[in-house]
Amino acid sequence: MKILIVDDDTLVREGLKMILETEEGFEVAGTAANGQEAVRFCAEVKPDIILMDIRMPVMDGVQATKLIKEQFADVKVLLLTTFKDIEYIRSAVANGAEGYVLKSNSSEGIIESIKTVYRGNVVYEKEVAGLISGMLGTEEKMSAEELGISKKEYELMAMVSEGLSNKEISQKLYMSEGTVRNNISALLAKLDLRDRTQLAVFFIRKIE
Repeated sequence: MKILIVDDDTLVREGLKMILETEEGFEVAGTAANGQEAVRFCAEVKPDIILMDIRMPVMDGVQATKLIKEQFADVKVLLLTTFKDIEYIRSAVANGAEGYVLKSNSSEGIIESIKTVYRGNVVYEKEVAGLISGMLGTEEKMSAEELGISKKEYELMAMVSEGLSNKEISQKLYMSEGTVRNNISALLAKLDLRDRTQLAVFFIRKIE
């Protein structure tokens, strides 16, 4: 997979580059010092994954995520930051970021998060995920039954919101991976949602 590292700290960029280049199957396609450079890089060499800092000069990671998702919808964005800022997290999720991890993570944890996002899953730090339900507004939640969601669909959505892969879900629900994938696609169509990230947010935000 081709990875773009975006951070205004040169030491962080170079450190991450050294770490990721040692991982089999990873290619660091480039580095950028701010969101504006990241958007320009995407136009030149479309990466698979962007490891994106949030707070940067010129253009922050939230605005860059918004522009990148509008222009390059298939590019996955994993936000990497030291700031557990509710407003930034809310904006990042709303703009389509597939994940959010803290720089305090081990290199192994960051690598695993990248792999998880690449497989099409979402990633949220446990200490951050607890904030999501409170940051997405105060609208009234409804029961799964009121929303026309079956018990099996509820279980599936709950596991997606926890960041589990299709393989992990299939093991827990005793389904094939293909069946899990088909059921998730059917749920997205039923709820008029774009991807797993929106499905996870919908579950946290709408269902009691």
